[in-house]
Amino acid sequence: MSLKSLVLAAASALIYLPTSTGLATGMQAATYLEYADAAYSLVDSYTASNFFSEFSLFSGGDPTNGFVNYQGSLSAAQSAGLVNTNNNQIYMGVDHTTVNPSSPGRASVRLTSNKAYTHGLFIADIAHMPGSICGVWPAFWLFGPNWPNSGEIDIIEGVNQASTDQITLHTAAGCTINTAGSQSGITLTNSNCNAGNAGDGCGVTTSMPNAYGDSFNNNGGGTYAMQWESSGIYVWFWPAGSVPSDVTSGQPVTGNWGLPVVAFNGGSGCTIDNFFSDQSIVFDTTFCGSWAGAVWSSGSCSSYADTCADYVSGNPGAFTNAYWLVNSVKVYQQ
Repeated sequence: MSLKSLVLAAASALIYLPTSTGLATGMQAATYLEYADAAYSLVDSYTASNFFSEFSLFSGGDPTNGFVNYQGSLSAAQSAGLVNTNNNQIYMGVDHTTVNPSSPGRASVRLTSNKAYTHGLFIADIAHMPGSICGVWPAFWLFGPNWPNSGEIDIIEGVNQASTDQITLHTAAGCTINTAGSQSGITLTNSNCNAGNAGDGCGVTTSMPNAYGDSFNNNGGGTYAMQWESSGIYVWFWPAGSVPSDVTSGQPVTGNWGLPVVAFNGGSGCTIDNFFSDQSIVFDTTFCGSWAGAVWSSGSCSSYADTCADYVSGNPGAFTNAYWLVNSVKVYQQ
């Protein structure tokens, strides 16, 4: 009997799962296994050879109110040392030399894929992410037009000195999620994906070792995979050295991977296809803003400066390690 059959058989014998993950039938807990044996084919591969031609730099004001000056010109970003493809890797960094940068803030980049997707398997091989640094708010995510009506999927996100990843969905009103069938060690912070007019969303805090910030970097990086289908949205993580062979060979089979770190299950609470569509892939690093800045006074970072913006402005050297170094992002679809 296959792994899929075993798990489905066990799930069908359950009535309800613990309320800590939200009430859900056992079959709902295993809905992601509907796609466990699906055949995925590579449709796009973003590497150092094409990344900066297939992704565009964002040049507007930060929608999250960050203390950041996004560079909208590739040539300007290259001249400032914020992007490069040295060693066949995609580098996306921030200004770490300027003291007291002028408004609107410290120079950085936000890159968005020119192509949008509905459904797929997204696998990011990342060698380095911005470290656990006061004032920093990095993210690897997807979002659609007319936010939040086409949804948002935050795969990697955290602020300040965070040591673990936070994975979150944002939608228009009407989507309430459960996380039955996820790995142990996650905490669902909110089940309403439109919480606070989509400000908070529905997300989980994780306890995975070596999956975020300094610990991720010190361990040599890792790989995140996000599967998005009509049944739900699911995220896996593997630290460097433990990536499944089907992933490294370019023939991914999600049924081989065991339970996802988090399973955001569709169903009666949230019809996934009504809330998620036409999403582009984004990497960015901002500073302060409506999350890192908002929690500044409640954490240890406040001992360095009265405000987040004061610290970010006056301490450029703190952000030497606030960079992304990506080997590839690959997109597979059925």
